[in-house]
Amino acid sequence: MESAGQQGPSISLGGTTIAPPPEVERAPVVLLVDLGTGQTLYEKNADRRFMPASVTKTMTAYTAFEMIGRGEIDLRQPFTMDEETFRAWRRRGSTMFLGLGERVTVADLLHGILTISANDGSALLARGAAGSIENWTARMNAEARKIGMRDSAFGSPNGFPDEGRTYTSARDLIALAQAIVTRHPKKYAAFFGKPTLEWNGIEQDNHDPMIGKIRGADGFKTGFTHEAGYTYLGSAERDGRRLAVAIAGAESSRDRDALARAMIEWGFSAWQPRRLFADGAEVARAKVQQGAASSVGLEAPRDYHLDVPTGSRGDIDLRVAYRGPLVAPIKAGETVARLQIRVDGELVQSAPLVAAKDVAQAGTIDRLENGLLGWLR
Repeated sequence: MESAGQQGPSISLGGTTIAPPPEVERAPVVLLVDLGTGQTLYEKNADRRFMPASVTKTMTAYTAFEMIGRGEIDLRQPFTMDEETFRAWRRRGSTMFLGLGERVTVADLLHGILTISANDGSALLARGAAGSIENWTARMNAEARKIGMRDSAFGSPNGFPDEGRTYTSARDLIALAQAIVTRHPKKYAAFFGKPTLEWNGIEQDNHDPMIGKIRGADGFKTGFTHEAGYTYLGSAERDGRRLAVAIAGAESSRDRDALARAMIEWGFSAWQPRRLFADGAEVARAKVQQGAASSVGLEAPRDYHLDVPTGSRGDIDLRVAYRGPLVAPIKAGETVARLQIRVDGELVQSAPLVAAKDVAQAGTIDRLENGLLGWLR
């Protein structure tokens, strides 16, 4: 898929040039994406690998969400702080101040990890759910590969410095953000974006730079180590439109925080959505060979819109592309084509289209009827 954003001082789409906010110079890695369309609104060094620091905990949360979904662990399941984990992580960096022998549920650990960035909570969840840190990071890496995180590897559950074994890219973090909000929307709402957490009588604040400051901001994670600098993955939703921003390598929390807020506000104000198709709308029909039907409807699997610069009147051209004719059998919901979206001739998005119905393989009579219909046409 081609993107609307380009590295450099301005963005061009369909002949319209638009400048990003000046804060974009405050970090070497920046990526802003509309998660509803997958459209990149701005990118700078989006594929450069970097150490994510505590943003790693977002991957730990996703791994736990997947295990919960498969029934391998339960939110109410308690894990007990063992001596090895306690000694390794007692008051080491951000912490829940977990005590030796303390029993904590998976749900409470997730709150600690995602609200106050608890290193001890991350380690306890990893060891409790997988038996060892090594087993847990193997699970993290397997889940990352499943969602297409090609420039990432995880050597720890919390992003603590590990001699470079943990790394990622902005593009991979956006893929992770997409997977969380798409596959686990209820868990995302339940565990991300909480302003404070009180545990063991100690109340601590969430350091997310957008929560409570940017309308619609609702989650993901900050990170910092001396090796990584200041990192961030964040998201906001307004009027059904969700943007996500990934930032790495900022020299200060002030720079990172100002950049995150500026990029999200710019994304909502400088770009406006144009609705193309509603979820389930038939976009086109495709011919089918060797099927019980001679054609099948091609549907949008979700609402499709296109972000264009505010005030732009560029000519939008829609084309359906597939290797055809399609060959039966075909399953309803199977991706069989792409909707190519161009603005003034520039390809800005390629979105999947799915089969509207099952098409079984044709029997002898079906083949004769289809052949006769084809001859009559």
